[in-house]
Amino acid sequence: MTRAFNFCAGPAAMPDEVLRQAQEELLNWQGRGMSVMEISHRGSDFEQLAAEAEADLRELMAIPAHYKVLFLAGGARGQFAMLPLNLLGDNRQADYINSGFWGNYAIQEAHRYCDVNVAADGISSNYTEIPAYETWRLNPKAAYVHYTPNETINGLEFHWLPDTGKVPLVADMSSYILSKTIDVTQYGVIYASAQKNIGPAGLSIVIIREDLLSRASPLTPSIFNYTIQAENNSFANTPPTYAWYLSGLVFKWLKRQGGPEAMAKVNQRKAEKLYQVLDNSALYISPVAKNSRSRMNVVFQFKRPELEALFLQEAEANCLTYLKGHKAVGGIRASIYNGVPETSVDALVKFMQYFEHTHA
Repeated sequence: MTRAFNFCAGPAAMPDEVLRQAQEELLNWQGRGMSVMEISHRGSDFEQLAAEAEADLRELMAIPAHYKVLFLAGGARGQFAMLPLNLLGDNRQADYINSGFWGNYAIQEAHRYCDVNVAADGISSNYTEIPAYETWRLNPKAAYVHYTPNETINGLEFHWLPDTGKVPLVADMSSYILSKTIDVTQYGVIYASAQKNIGPAGLSIVIIREDLLSRASPLTPSIFNYTIQAENNSFANTPPTYAWYLSGLVFKWLKRQGGPEAMAKVNQRKAEKLYQVLDNSALYISPVAKNSRSRMNVVFQFKRPELEALFLQEAEANCLTYLKGHKAVGGIRASIYNGVPETSVDALVKFMQYFEHTHA
């Protein structure tokens, strides 16, 4: 069977090696005569799997002991609501950075629960550049500062760490986590939906500093109460067990690759190959400022917009899939997360050069 070159933004490509192992174990996990999907999450077998996955993630990210790691059902959109419900305590104020589509979405959800101060807004650049730090208007009394290190739809990435002083920094790392080395101690909370750089959809990971627990509103559903989940090792309810299992396989795969430090080099190389084509093209346009370009989601447009549909059609014929940009911005988007091999990027580069040559 020939595997397609998958550039989907999420659910995204997973390593072939991981999928093959999951396939081999589907009906008979560890010789038990059943699938991992069929065993109790309360049993010692799954508890061991879960503990091992958490230990591997802690090792990969060097997560200190005073941070809790939660494996929760749902995606990042759910966390947009759960964050203010869990972190505000008696404080009604929170800072948000509007750097693109998902940062803005988080802001709209937070308005339901607190007084949002949009401390920086990229709308003036039409979300083509990260707002310069000197323009930020941070509130020193805020309960937390929320930002999105990588905007998957707009193709933007923070290449620097915001300084929020004593106010906890909260990051939606759904498309950023494990793509490079991250100093967890600089954050109060890191959260990520799994379906981009980790595993399949249905699972979110929350990494939270212990001193930020016990602030939840009484209205917070118990299964989304960080403190309750931490006290129950993420088993306050039945977790998405198969997604947890697959994520654990990805963690082991990442360790074999050399961890986030090694992946950062590969990811940078993949992105540079695509940006080099864009920067030397008479046909393609990158709308993103060079200092804000994403390594994970490379977006571009055409100087001749009428060629976009033909590009997508011919790309699909060459097994280059899911390149159509999000409906909010249009254009082309190549998502090149950890699970996308460099050979896929090489194939896309070759096609882009061919397409430009034949339609110059």
